[in-house]
Amino acid sequence: MSILEELQWRGLTADCTDLVELTKRLAAPVTLYCGFDPTADSLHVGNLVPLLALRRFQMLGHHPIAVAGGATGSIGDPSGKSQERQLLTPEVLDHNIARVKGQLVKLLDFETPSNPARLVDNASWTRGLSYLDFLRDIGKHFSVNQMVAKESVRARMEDREAGISYTEFSYMLLQAFDFYVLHRDHGCELQIGGSDQWGNITAGIELTRKKLGRTVFGLTLPLITNADGSKFGKTVAGAIWLDSQRTSVYRFYQFWINTDDRDVVRYLKFFTFLPPEEVAVLERQHTENPGARAAHKALALAVTTLIHGAAATDDALRASEILFGGNIAGTSEGTFHQLQAEITTLQLPKAVLDGAGKPLLDLLVQTGLCASKGQARKDLEGGGIRVNDLRETNVSRMLQLQDYLFFDKYLLLRKGKKNYALVQFV
Repeated sequence: MSILEELQWRGLTADCTDLVELTKRLAAPVTLYCGFDPTADSLHVGNLVPLLALRRFQMLGHHPIAVAGGATGSIGDPSGKSQERQLLTPEVLDHNIARVKGQLVKLLDFETPSNPARLVDNASWTRGLSYLDFLRDIGKHFSVNQMVAKESVRARMEDREAGISYTEFSYMLLQAFDFYVLHRDHGCELQIGGSDQWGNITAGIELTRKKLGRTVFGLTLPLITNADGSKFGKTVAGAIWLDSQRTSVYRFYQFWINTDDRDVVRYLKFFTFLPPEEVAVLERQHTENPGARAAHKALALAVTTLIHGAAATDDALRASEILFGGNIAGTSEGTFHQLQAEITTLQLPKAVLDGAGKPLLDLLVQTGLCASKGQARKDLEGGGIRVNDLRETNVSRMLQLQDYLFFDKYLLLRKGKKNYALVQFV
């Protein structure tokens, strides 16, 4: 299966400048690029489709370049935005690029000697360029009429309140300059991106043709939306980030496991590297028995493992099982780290367990599982409290050092079926 056939099977093609000619050119390896503006110190799941597309190209022998927008990110892309972005300083952009680079190594192979991916920063070829030189050498090749006709610009101009600043209006020229420089210096022949980048991509194609007399190509990928029409990758809590400090591995896994039934097969194609025959099996299982959630589990496992690794994914799975009533035996310390990010965690000095120990009633109140000691007594007497997965009914129970603590510091309390609290003794 060729790369275009693979992308088409996965539903990952939107627009292409010349499909017939591009198909011929892709019969041999090409250099291609995809850009991202480092507007935050982490990528989010909305960035995955184009970056995973770069990886799909690389796996079939093509040469990928990831372009960090140290220059374009300081301007702000108006595409798909109703308001102007907040301008970032060079120091913030450099910090964000450094952080994101650590995430890109999970998505692209930078180590393979025969075909390593490359990460470049477009600030490296724009910072030394004067404004007058840019206007003379680049700006003269663009018609304002054509720029205004681009969807990303036209949509903002039609909004009388927000409008578009000259700064953002110039973004198209900077991205076009990127394609020209990458072709000139690295032989890059293809730019890929989301469908909202079509105007910027075609501008780069035209600039390369006018300045170098060469043909390059553009290919866009569809912007992903959920079956209900909502924006993909957004939840009530906000964006789903690839950085585990922003979105815990547990929540990342839960995001995928909670995919709408109508979307799960599409997302298996979009976000995993599972071959067609495996996706077909999962689609059949999903159709025949959606309650078993085989497709959801495969999706969540594949994407979480790709981004966070097998060990962290296993810890998130165990945390999920525990929070849905699973047995706590054999739990790793990594799982407790996942639990800490999701449930109330009370830290206490280990010395409180010395001597007579710590009353369980006090812990139930301190963790917020019970509103008062009176309520705690009722819950204990009614058999609704578990300590490390063991039912406890003794209202006089004192926790002491000889009590079994996981990894000599963790105690898991549970009230009813779904209310948990973790006590960490330090």
